[in-house]
Amino acid sequence: MDFQILAKGIALAGCAIGAGCSLIAGIGPGIGEGNAVAKALEAIGRQPECKGDVTSTMLLGCAIAETTGIYGFVTGLLLIFVAPGMFMNFLK
Repeated sequence: MDFQILAKGIALAGCAIGAGCSLIAGIGPGIGEGNAVAKALEAIGRQPECKGDVTSTMLLGCAIAETTGIYGFVTGLLLIFVAPGMFMNFLK
């Protein structure tokens, strides 16, 4: 009986640690998108006539970079709300 309690505690702790690590993944896209916007504004400041090309390329790059943060967020939500229930059913 004590083994089941210990196993449940370890499973819940693993889910919590994994969710925390996956939610940290939102930091990278924020930094990357900030750098991309800064460089795009710098390029537009140097050559204003290329504003359309730089802006469209920057927006596409930011959208692609944002998917990393979204994947981390979804993984964190799954580890918080779905995985503990699955582990508890498995341990029964």
